[in-house]
Amino acid sequence: MGRYLLGRLLTTIPTLLLVSFSVFVLIRLVPGDPIVLMLGDAADAETVRGIREAYGLEEPIYVQFGLWLLKAISGDLGHSISNGAAVAPLILDRFQVSASIVLIAVLVAASISVPLGMIAAWRQNSLTDILVVGGATLLLSLPSFWLGLLLLLLFGLKLGWVPVVGYVSFAENWQGALTYILLPTVTLILIEIGVVTRMARASTVEVLRLEYITHARAKGVSEASVLMRHALPNAFAPTWTLLGLVLGNLLGGIAVVETVFTLPGLGRLLVDAIFARDYPIIQGCMLFTAFLYVIVNLLVDLCYPLFDPRVMAE
Repeated sequence: MGRYLLGRLLTTIPTLLLVSFSVFVLIRLVPGDPIVLMLGDAADAETVRGIREAYGLEEPIYVQFGLWLLKAISGDLGHSISNGAAVAPLILDRFQVSASIVLIAVLVAASISVPLGMIAAWRQNSLTDILVVGGATLLLSLPSFWLGLLLLLLFGLKLGWVPVVGYVSFAENWQGALTYILLPTVTLILIEIGVVTRMARASTVEVLRLEYITHARAKGVSEASVLMRHALPNAFAPTWTLLGLVLGNLLGGIAVVETVFTLPGLGRLLVDAIFARDYPIIQGCMLFTAFLYVIVNLLVDLCYPLFDPRVMAE
């Protein structure tokens, strides 16, 4: 297990380097100078050149990347061009908002989707199965921004049950914070229920066709025991992998929901940085997101043998 964990951690290094370099180069190919955006069109060329030299933007790309990488290894992701704030603390602060929404959403979605998928598989081709699959497909087809806007219009503007804009941290007022993250969390839950339910159903259908399930039924084991004790462990393994992918994707791709609900999360920070061409924040966000994605999937792989003993990490 130790060798397996060490090997997986070592493989993350080339991945993070490739992501960092790709983002570093691609963002500089996008039209627009961050210094000009910061100072405005009225700034003279000499002032712009001086500030660019101060930020090291006049150096060749490979030199800029090397200098940034050396600092990033020590945990220094630089300072924002727009406001001068340190990037690393800013990312960690914004990540707390995103993580609180994503973790709750994935946990609730999994708690609902896995039983629904198993019930649909157990009642395959019945009315229950058709309704569950149809509902999951409908939820899967809804764009997250459109669903979020509908929920905001209904519960925020029409009924007035929750605030429409703004955010309060849990440290300041946890009850108020819950009202601000309720609709974004529900939006993610509804979207992910469709994905996870279909996977849970498909894996359960395959498991229920195996011989050991037929043998358990032949011995007179109740259907509840067949589903919970015999089918669930093997059927949940592929779903567990999907949950890891969903969690990683949401942690890095929650920008749409945060923009709709004006939440100060990691995704919103990245979107604002892209519009401002704030290179240090963009690079830091993408590196942090890639690191999270790799770590989440590593943890998923390490837990996989718990659900499928046939898969043993060397």
